[in-house]
Amino acid sequence: MLYGGYDHSIDKKGRLAIPSKLRDELGDTFMICRGIYGKRCVCVYPTKQWEKLVEKIGQLPSARSSIVKRFLYDGAFSVEFDTQGRILIPAVLREYAGLETEAHIIGVDTNLEIWNKDVWSEENREYTPEAIASIVEGLDF
Repeated sequence: MLYGGYDHSIDKKGRLAIPSKLRDELGDTFMICRGIYGKRCVCVYPTKQWEKLVEKIGQLPSARSSIVKRFLYDGAFSVEFDTQGRILIPAVLREYAGLETEAHIIGVDTNLEIWNKDVWSEENREYTPEAIASIVEGLDF
């Protein structure tokens, strides 16, 4: 399970250090792509989770599946860590998510999200304790 939030710098070459705790969960090779949930972030998926996502997208009606696949695959890359535990975020993804110098990395169970730090701060303002309480209100735990 991927969890936790971390602030890290992006260097001039577009490399971002991923905390070791998260690296272990991602494995040696994984996928990086545009976020598909209506937010301008970059998502990182362990290979098995990527395969599950692709399978689920394939279950959509053909026309809708094709649209999502074009959007997703056009900005998808297989990635590995360098010797210092960094990943290179391709320029197209850095531009998409507005990633320049500071990033916020969030483990969200099955994948990571990489946000522009300022965009995340603005987004996170919506997540008040009251807003979260109203979302989980019906859960029985």
